[in-house]
Amino acid sequence: MSELFGYLPDGRPVNIFTLNNRSGTEVRLITFGAAIISCRTRDRNSRLADVALGFADLASYVDHLAYFGAVVGRYANRISNARFSIDGRSYTLAANDGPHHLHGGCRGFDKHVWNADVLPHEEHRAVTFFRVSPDMEEGYPGNLNVHVRYTLTNDDDLIVDYTASTDAPTPINLTQHTYFNLAGEARGDILDHRVAINAARYLPVTETLVPTGDLDAVAGTPFDLREEVCIGDVIDQPHEQLRRATGYDHNFVITRDGDGLVPAARVFEPTSGRTLEVFTTEPGVQFYSGNFLDGTLRGKAARVYSQRAGLCLETQHFPDSPNHPQFPCTILRPGTELTSRTVFRFGIRP
Repeated sequence: MSELFGYLPDGRPVNIFTLNNRSGTEVRLITFGAAIISCRTRDRNSRLADVALGFADLASYVDHLAYFGAVVGRYANRISNARFSIDGRSYTLAANDGPHHLHGGCRGFDKHVWNADVLPHEEHRAVTFFRVSPDMEEGYPGNLNVHVRYTLTNDDDLIVDYTASTDAPTPINLTQHTYFNLAGEARGDILDHRVAINAARYLPVTETLVPTGDLDAVAGTPFDLREEVCIGDVIDQPHEQLRRATGYDHNFVITRDGDGLVPAARVFEPTSGRTLEVFTTEPGVQFYSGNFLDGTLRGKAARVYSQRAGLCLETQHFPDSPNHPQFPCTILRPGTELTSRTVFRFGIRP
């Protein structure tokens, strides 16, 4: 179940773990970034294909900042002007996205080797990745103990469970950053994919892609994805928010009537028949349409990833929450524990 994937420049090994189930679905993960590097699922004709973008070798994961398949933290998404305050004390982070802080900084969770434990079970396969993010790593206060468990069930659910605790108040926002292309990771763009997002509101962004602080209604806009639409039919509509992000790169406010696991999004690829449903306990989901893929990265099938070669559905709290007190709180305090679950459910349609 575990084998060597490669060595880092400093000689540390990186291992790869394989989860599979009775239907033939297979998920492969590495200890570098706790990342999903491949996800093989069946189409309507029972043919397997890898639907997750990624690299063929460890060196590419080390060298590039695409976040393919990685766990992103300590704070996923953007923090405006790379600053926040807790209890009257100000903290400064790395400005690695123009003036802003993105996905945990220059060396976020995606660039660390995690420890791993395999959890054998009769009905499913699971692996837990864990690490301690030390006090002031990338500017964040507190020693943060993080666990991420991936479980693949025989019902083709990939369950991602996050837990974390800290010894000092700190912002935290974890997500899973896999780029999906349900036709296959080297088979064109995602413009023919059909997507639906369970959200009546979304977070508009500034020219530098941080939230304005508003929660706008999706009705009457290209952000109304409550009913399934073809991405190619809506992504080029003349809307200021689409222009700013060169497509979709926005957080949607998931509609819910209580706590617990609720539907966040679903995707259907008509040629293969593959479907992906996303459920989460998080308040938001970032829909990213691969806008900044520019043909400079070469994937596992030795083909370049051009713009919109994959899409992300990153379940998370809202970006820049530490600077917007009206948003759901992302400050974790000693004596409490963060718990979060997201389920990626794979399937097929006729």
